[in-house]
Amino acid sequence: MGIIARVQMADPLYWDDAYPIALLLNAQHPEVEDPTRVARDQLHHWVVALEGFCDDPNAATVEFLEQIQAEWVELKLHS
Repeated sequence: MGIIARVQMADPLYWDDAYPIALLLNAQHPEVEDPTRVARDQLHHWVVALEGFCDDPNAATVEFLEQIQAEWVELKLHS
């Protein structure tokens, strides 16, 4: 079973689940070469739309979004 399948079957996602969120975003948006170029509004929309995301969409902070982007960048660097 692949890592993405394990993430999708895992517990619900919340804003502070930066690494699993980044894994899913990386899989669902392979066209994104540089996650730092994704606008915060777009990133917010993509996170909220993830299957399993159950946190309050209005609870997003800049810090949460930046952490998700940082994890996504790391994934890109090591892939």
